[in-house]
This record gives sequence, C-alpha cells and structure tokens, in this order.
Amino acid sequence: MTETRGRRSGGRAARQAARLHAHVEHVPFLVRALQPLEVLSEEGLSLLEQNADRILEEVGIEFHDAPDALELFAAAGASVEGERVRFPRGLCRSLVQATAPTQFTQVARNRANDVVFGGQGTIFAPAYGSPFVRDLDGGRRYGTIEDFRNFVKLAYTSPWLHHSGGTVCEPVDVPVNKRHFDMIYAHLRCSDKPFMGSVTRPERARDTVEMARIVFGREFVDANTVVFSLINANSPLVWDATMLGAARAYAEANQAVMMTPFILAGAMSPATVAATCAQTLAESLAGMAYVQLVRTGAPVVLGSFASSMSMQSGAPTFGTPEPALVLYVMAALARRLGVPFRSGGALTASKVADAQAAYESANTMQPTMLAGVNFVLHAAGWLEGGLSMGYEKFVLDADQLGMWHAFAPGVDLSENGQAMDAFLTNEPGTHFLGHPHTLANFEQAFYRSSVADNSSFEQWESEGARDAATRANATWKSMLAEYQAPPIDEAVDEELREWIDRRKASFPDASE
Repeated sequence: MTETRGRRSGGRAARQAARLHAHVEHVPFLVRALQPLEVLSEEGLSLLEQNADRILEEVGIEFHDAPDALELFAAAGASVEGERVRFPRGLCRSLVQATAPTQFTQVARNRANDVVFGGQGTIFAPAYGSPFVRDLDGGRRYGTIEDFRNFVKLAYTSPWLHHSGGTVCEPVDVPVNKRHFDMIYAHLRCSDKPFMGSVTRPERARDTVEMARIVFGREFVDANTVVFSLINANSPLVWDATMLGAARAYAEANQAVMMTPFILAGAMSPATVAATCAQTLAESLAGMAYVQLVRTGAPVVLGSFASSMSMQSGAPTFGTPEPALVLYVMAALARRLGVPFRSGGALTASKVADAQAAYESANTMQPTMLAGVNFVLHAAGWLEGGLSMGYEKFVLDADQLGMWHAFAPGVDLSENGQAMDAFLTNEPGTHFLGHPHTLANFEQAFYRSSVADNSSFEQWESEGARDAATRANATWKSMLAEYQAPPIDEAVDEELREWIDRRKASFPDASE
C-alpha cells in the first residue's frame, strides 16, 4: 500500500467547507426516550444464554480456512479439532464483555453527522447488497455505478437517514474486483455522512481503510472509528475465511464491524424462535470474541438478521410474527451482553412499492423501533427480499423514518407540552385553532408527510389521481435534480483519486 500523508489543517478552505456543509438539512441520529419492549422474562433470557453457551461448548463453531482464528482461540483456551472450535462455557462472553466497548462513535466527514452506536441511540442506514434496482420508468434492471451514486445522493439529501450505508446496490457495470474503489469513493465524495466499507475480500477491506486514511488522516483513523462494516456468518455455525479476513483487516485498524448471522429459520436454524435466538447469539459471540482476540477493544456490534421462510416454497418471508419475536429477544440479549445491536429495516418480499411492501415494511420497522435497535440496516429501499433496491420504495421508506423521528422521543412533558396555560385561558366550548398556544406550535406539532396525500377526493383527482409510488417517483427525481455535492478539500480529493487510479492500474480486471 502507498503510504499516505497526514490530513491537512485546512485553514481557509476548511472554514469555507464547514459553512457549505450546512446546505443540507441536518437531523441528528435518534435518541429514544421510550423504554424497549421486552417479550421474555429474566429467566427466559438466561435460558437462551445457557443454550448458546451449550452450543458453543458441545457443538462448536467451524472456522473455514482460517488458521489464524484457530490459533487465537486455542491460545485463549478453546478446544480445536480440525476446523471445529469448542469453547469452554462462558469463554466467548468473557472475551467480549472484558474489552468490547458498550458504545462508540463513528466519525463522519462532516462532524455534525457523527453517530453513536449503543445506548438509546438509533441510526438509520439504506438497504444493502441488491444486484437489481427498480423504478417506475425503467422497471427492474441490474444496478450500475450511476444508480449507486444516486442512492448515496438520496441518502445524503434525506434528513431522516443518518448513515450513507454500504453496498446500496451492486454496480455490475464495473469490474467485480475494482468496484469497491468506486463505491467507497462515492460514499466519501457524494456524501459527508458515515459509511460502510467493503468486505468481499480482505484486501478490499484494507483498501477501504487506506482510502479513509487519505481523507481523515492516518493518525486520526488509528485513534477513531471512521469505517463500519457488515460481516456475515455462514450459518449454521460456520465463519468463513473471506468474512473473517475482512473483519480482521478492520479490527487491526481499530475500525468497527458488526458480526451478523444471516438466518432463514427452518433452513439455517431450527424452525423455532428460541432456537434461532440461541444460535444467533452463539454465532455472533464467537465472531465478536475473534475480533477481540485480533485487537483488544476493537468496536463490535452484535448483529441479527433472521427471517422466516415459506415451508412450501422455500422463499424467505418478511413482516411475519416470528422474526419480530427474534428481534425483540436478540435486542434484549445484546443489552445484557453490553454491546450495540443491529437488526431490522423496512423489509418486504414484494417486488414493487405496493400495499404488500407497505404493511410488511411497517411490520418489520415497528419491532425494530420498539425493541431498541441501535443500527438499522435496510431502513430504506428494500424490495424483493433484498434482491432489488427501489427508488420509489426508498422515498416512501424515508418518509416513514421521519415519522419514527417524531415517535421515538416520546411524550413532551415540558410546560409547553402540558399546555396548561392554554386550558386556563380558553373558555369551555371554544376551539383552540386560534389560541396563541396553537399558533406557536402548529408548524411543528404534528409530522407532515412529504409524499402522503391528505387532500379531498376532488383535489386529488384534479391533480392527476396519483398514487403513492407515482408521487414518490417525482420526489426522488426532484431530490437528485436539486442535489449539491458536499464540499471536500480539493487536495485531499486529488490525492484520493490518484491513489485509486494507481491501485486500479496495479492489477487486471476480474469477474470475482
């Protein structure tokens, strides 16, 4: 890797950039006032923890093609037979609780967009990983780097998304082994919100870190979390070399990872809620313990992505009761472990932004918020079980995220919230529409949707009788038309682009 210079002080250019950052509406990440909903007792949660420990001790986890992981676990006291590692009861938990931070901050290029993982915080990020995109004009098609940049711009422009996300769609028009450069550059240049790094190969994770060092400065990156990444287990009970290698690359650089089992219950775990929770906890514990052995104190997040499946067709289903129960339970288990938790999203199996997409997305977002999830991946755009990223769906989801911003702070019990003066100065039988309290509060009193239509039938019909998807289509086009790129130090941008060009030229294109 080419050695990078420290970040410049900025001077006049930095002060100008700070002023220009203000042109996008800024809404901080959510801090929930409401207590999380619990669906299991202390005894029930303890039982699932014991079951997870028993899985780790008696069944074990396989670490494929990962000799470093086997060596680290053996040195820590685990039993290693081939690629199977069995953990003495409580070993993984003790490794995680001893050194993993309960909260950490991911620093954004614009410090006003920093986010805090853990505690009462909730962070919304776009959907992730779709090979296809969809809009009303072009239908379903493979994603391109232009689509990728568009979704980064939409996430940057939307006040309700706190995070730029990661692989918001797969840009299939760019070589597989080089597209991570273009994706990370898009996050760094088209947005100034926090972002996620590449995980498809360990060297691509290291490339991500190097690009972050150019933008933020080497010493700053070594001391702060500026990259966050998704590391998936190969359920059931397997971690593979690709994911572990990426996790190691980030942990060695003191960057954050979420260790997330991806489970279709009934296929990748037994077909019950309790069993899925115990397996999720076991797999994630083993992954987070590995990260702590790589670098003590490296920030980790317990991830859970559990879906039910149609036992008739094998297709994943979303918005159903059982995954909601898994989410509630896993959030509670993460709090007991003392690490931030990731799950949830606006998930649906629907192919388009229709009624099915709406109710399934609502049915996954409600437990996400009531359970107290800290990082919500797939919060906007998800269609077709994650195979498609929808432009209209993105806008409709983002509008719903705005509603959760209004809900999460809870009930205002300030003097203004109680409004006793309004009662005491208003005669019985007299409406409050003209009262000074109403006039002082009406603009912010209730959430106003940017895409919902609340007009009369006649007005709606006269304006074209547009449905929600049609209105959302106009909204995302307007957002992109009005988009302005956030400022960046020109010398930093030039260094970053030169570094990318050198790296791309140093090896041939490939399709894997």
